[in-house]
Amino acid sequence: MKNNDVEDMLLNSASLDELIRRKIEMEFKEDLEKSKHKEALKTYLNIKEVPQNKIFSKDSVFRYFSKKQMSETFINGIQADALIGLQDSVRSKMLKGELSAFTTGDAYVKFEKAIF
Repeated sequence: MKNNDVEDMLLNSASLDELIRRKIEMEFKEDLEKSKHKEALKTYLNIKEVPQNKIFSKDSVFRYFSKKQMSETFINGIQADALIGLQDSVRSKMLKGELSAFTTGDAYVKFEKAIF
């Protein structure tokens, strides 16, 4: 709400309730317009294109192949980071984009995509 609008309403004897109601309506309309103009999410399929701080974030998805159960599931990057454990060389190679998959004793984990 602009100051000129407030001054005009006060000069025209608008009640405080009317001023509050108009301000709430204007804020609601502004929020509605902002929600209509959301940016589209981008999908990264190549790990080299993903920023380092997003590789092991909840925005990344990894494909998890279990060797014991012979099954496949999808996990987010936070869980994949925990699977790497003490293998710092694997983690650093993934962060640099040099490696998109790794194996553990029981599983094969591959970068699938990142969406943000």
